[in-house]
Amino acid sequence: MPEIIHVMAGAIADASGRILVGKRPDHVHQGGLWEFPGGKLEPGESPEAGLARELAEELGIQVRAGRPLIRVHHDYGDRHILLDVHRVDDYAGVPHGREGQPLDWLAPEDMDPAAFPAADRPIITALRLPPLMLITGEEPDRPDAFPARLGRALEVGARLVQLRAHQLSANDYAHLAQSAFDLCDRMGAKLLLNRDPAEVTSVPRHGLHLNSQVLMTLRERPGRSGELVGASCHDPVQLARAVDLGLDYALLSPVKPTASHPEASPLGWETFAAWIDPVPLPVYALGGLTTDDLDDAFQHGAQGIAAIRGLWPAR
Repeated sequence: MPEIIHVMAGAIADASGRILVGKRPDHVHQGGLWEFPGGKLEPGESPEAGLARELAEELGIQVRAGRPLIRVHHDYGDRHILLDVHRVDDYAGVPHGREGQPLDWLAPEDMDPAAFPAADRPIITALRLPPLMLITGEEPDRPDAFPARLGRALEVGARLVQLRAHQLSANDYAHLAQSAFDLCDRMGAKLLLNRDPAEVTSVPRHGLHLNSQVLMTLRERPGRSGELVGASCHDPVQLARAVDLGLDYALLSPVKPTASHPEASPLGWETFAAWIDPVPLPVYALGGLTTDDLDDAFQHGAQGIAAIRGLWPAR
């Protein structure tokens, strides 16, 4: 087994949401590719202290505030890297390449994954995804009430919406998806269809969300090129299948007791963190959560939270 090299990296954001990247020297491992600034964690050093030291040495800035974004294990064959990435939104100083490295500011949507080391590519996905996923709730069969509630959620900032309406027929679901897509597209949000992919081949969307049963039957990633595809997972086997299929994200539940599945034993935050640590995907926490749980989710390695009751507007 090669030694695990623990690397701290910073996703340093400016006021417009662009992220700072630097180019690796041509003569080093993965030379000539863009990367997120950082370096090796020293023995006995905390992740926060290591990140602050590396960014001061490399860029001449002082970190004021940050949070965990994602941890990515990657085996290059000759070395095993653990990339421990924190998002940095507040810092002092003006970043500059103190080691002569070229720097650039890129919007996450403009990042070309092929221009980054393979271990960095899940970081790009994590930067593109918001911290909250709204799962639609009550009244999908009421064409007057449902769009109004979805519209209120979008107005207060929902930017990733999973359309969940299992009780509807395929035809009724397609009609609902069309109106939901129009709303989301107008507000700059992405709509994910939680339906058998075969039933929504011609339905407008920004991506697909797979339930765990569908996930475990697939042999290849479904959907169209360039769209988001993720899945609901409940154990490490299902998380591993999401990775094998090359999905963009996963949900893991239930973290806490939930009214929708009272029979399910909650994982708790420690088990959640242990199960997602080897998973090189952004993973949302689900189950009995509200926005009050967002900091706990970040500290335990989650992309953020997904919720129905915690995010779906009241009537």
